[in-house]
Amino acid sequence: MTEQPIRVLIVDDQPMLRLGFRLVLDAEDGITVVGEAGDGAAGIALAKALHPDVVLMDVRMPGVDGIAATARLAQDAPTCRVIILTTFDIDEYAFAALRAGASGFLVKDAQAAELVDAVRAVARGDAVVAPRVTRRMLELFARQLPDADGAEAATSDPRLGLLTPREADIFGALGLGLSNAEIAARFVLSEATVKTHVAHVLRKLGLRDRVQAVVLAYETGVVGR
Repeated sequence: MTEQPIRVLIVDDQPMLRLGFRLVLDAEDGITVVGEAGDGAAGIALAKALHPDVVLMDVRMPGVDGIAATARLAQDAPTCRVIILTTFDIDEYAFAALRAGASGFLVKDAQAAELVDAVRAVARGDAVVAPRVTRRMLELFARQLPDADGAEAATSDPRLGLLTPREADIFGALGLGLSNAEIAARFVLSEATVKTHVAHVLRKLGLRDRVQAVVLAYETGVVGR
């Protein structure tokens, strides 16, 4: 049986950028652009109507911006995964969008192969934020997160009590932005075992992906700052 193509919606207020992304993605086997929107409000409406798998979302747009649109889609269209489009690789607006529910971000001048890889990764449930970038972002913007005292805050979210001791270890490692390979080396586990633990952690905590795990780890004080 032939796999269904990955359905992509592009939301950006720059027509030429939308055209460029469309040309790149439509040229790829297994990816199809199902629509375009020039602002967040139109993007939300199209996402609800077209049910894309992946939304490429500009972070700065007039009217409803990418942060607000991402939060709305996370609530109303949870099967859509959002990749934020940003001008710089470290961007406070992109960070806010990750907190709102985006699965990653992509710099607008990324190479065509990076764009395609990002779409495919998010469509299969992975996050598109390199661990080194995750750490840099959190170091830069941790001051925006609510103040919390580490050990005390770690018990403030009842979901954390659902984790086994090993899963709690894995959650803490996710909070540091470690990759599966790095987690495997740290705890002397196979990458397949780590992948299973990560899936259990995300399911128990009700998180969409590992980016959301990083944010929660900082918000609860599991990872200090």
